[in-house]
Amino acid sequence: MTVYFIGAGPGDPELITVKGQRLIRQCPVIIYAGSLVPAAVLEGHQAHTVINSAELNLDQIVTALRGAHDRGQDVARVHSGDPSLYGAIGEQIRHLRELGIDYQIIPGVTATAASAALLGCELTLPEVSQTVILTRYGDSSPMPEGEALADLARHRSTLAIHLGVRHLQRIVEDLLPHYGADCPIAVVHRASWPDQDWVRGTLRDIVAKVTAKGFRRTALILVGQVLGDTPFAESALYRAGHAHLYRPGH
Repeated sequence: MTVYFIGAGPGDPELITVKGQRLIRQCPVIIYAGSLVPAAVLEGHQAHTVINSAELNLDQIVTALRGAHDRGQDVARVHSGDPSLYGAIGEQIRHLRELGIDYQIIPGVTATAASAALLGCELTLPEVSQTVILTRYGDSSPMPEGEALADLARHRSTLAIHLGVRHLQRIVEDLLPHYGADCPIAVVHRASWPDQDWVRGTLRDIVAKVTAKGFRRTALILVGQVLGDTPFAESALYRAGHAHLYRPGH
């Protein structure tokens, strides 16, 4: 018996991996995060037990996993996006290890990747930014030392900020000293869902634009010069005259 932590992707049911889809259709037990995973992701399943974990606490989830283990049944534990990012799987894994229950993690498409695709941009441009920091805004749950947004902003790299749209004004205040008022920023609401929406602007005007849109939750904030029209160099990978293993020099 194995518990498969499956990344369902950002919302579009076609953005799940082939392996993740196969396991959902094969496993006799499915436990899915119903508040973030659309029902369409489960289409074609043959499970006789389907549980919405949004209605459960951790102890109840572990009890369901242990029950499936006792019956010798594999479990598709379906999370949104990629389960390794803000998926709360670490605490479940800790219990599984204590119980001696096998598990595997099946990666998924992140909200960051889906948002970049929607915006039609590359998040790592030569000589502009070669680093992407994925973080969240620390409010009710504090950030570890050194990971406050103002600390991360000093790098001036591309930022992907989760769980922060309700605190956008504070985020802008933290970023302004490091990125400047003209720095491009985008806020993407429910990337890849049927009701997806987004707004682009700068640190100077983004708060007003997001207020006009009415985004209050389930939105990702992307910040950095890669979102604008900053000139950038061509990569060495495809540069004429640049030799490598698959394109030897002449």
